Amino acid sequence: MLENKNLGTNLAFFGTAIVIPSSLIIKVQSYATLPIVSDLTFTLTLLSQSWLWKFSQTFFYLIASHTIFIFCKMDPLASLYSHLKAADPFFLLAGPNVIESEDHILRMAKHVKTIATKVGIPLVFKSSFDKANRTSSKSFRGPGMVEGLKILEKVKIAYDIPIVTDVHETSQCEAVGRVADIIQIPAFLCRQTDLLVAAAKTGKIVHIKKGQFCAPSVMANSAEKVRLAGNPNVMVCERGTMFGYNDLIVDPRNLEWMREANCPIVADITHSLQQPAGKKLDGGGVASGGLRELIPCIARTAVAVGVDGIFMEVHDDPLNAPVDGPTQWPLRHLEELLEELVAIARVSKGKQRFNIDLTPFPE
Repeated sequence: MLENKNLGTNLAFFGTAIVIPSSLIIKVQSYATLPIVSDLTFTLTLLSQSWLWKFSQTFFYLIASHTIFIFCKMDPLASLYSHLKAADPFFLLAGPNVIESEDHILRMAKHVKTIATKVGIPLVFKSSFDKANRTSSKSFRGPGMVEGLKILEKVKIAYDIPIVTDVHETSQCEAVGRVADIIQIPAFLCRQTDLLVAAAKTGKIVHIKKGQFCAPSVMANSAEKVRLAGNPNVMVCERGTMFGYNDLIVDPRNLEWMREANCPIVADITHSLQQPAGKKLDGGGVASGGLRELIPCIARTAVAVGVDGIFMEVHDDPLNAPVDGPTQWPLRHLEELLEELVAIARVSKGKQRFNIDLTPFPE
């Protein structure tokens, strides 16, 4: 027998103030198995007639005189992860490559969120505070971690959107985890165990880019490192594979084979079209080239195959972007491209696994 109790209250849980609405408090008068939050079902057992608190990571309950009161603690990151996994037809990780200024990033966040909301897909806003792997030491890197995280936090609060940003060193993970909802592991670092573990221990969702030098099977091992560190919230991303010197190619088979990682699959439709650095910049630096005109081609392929998420970098003035301008998609065309991708994804059955029947065809 289940009965809603009008017992709405405020409770402190592990130092965090949580408001428990009455709709989340359930009275159970017998043994039962109940779904409490998405993906979670557990069996309740009456242990004692005395008052006794029981705790876990996602719920806590009070046992009193053969009555169990359930208080659901909604973990916002588990909720975000479930929300992204269930996205129909896909979720979007998007924003400018690097934080150029506070005004620019706030303006970009406003426009990207407006477009994603209009198209009807979940958005996680992306930008980097430091491009630590630039080709030239003279090239623009960003504002740095301290200032960059302050700016990303302002974006998060101003527009109520989750944030994804990347880390390059284990020492950055704790600070980044206080702001970002998703911590991104760069492709060059996808096998770095200490970095994966440090990111995992923040409790934040971990997004791992596949190295350009890696087979898709490697990503299952990288994802497992995150899980073994105690964090089940992981996703992996295809961003192209080296095709000889100075070129990348996107193999659609990777998007299927990477499902062995048993987590959401993301396609990076912009970095996968990078080309060797060639453009000389003021100050002596150089910038990567790219094949922007092929972004729609790679994107159409990815959603037809049935990816869970699309990663793309977007800019309002890509010709003058200080980093990766040739592979950033013009903001003015973002809505148009997303609408097309949503239409393709809805027609395709890419997320459905085909059951191949090899029995002889009847005569």
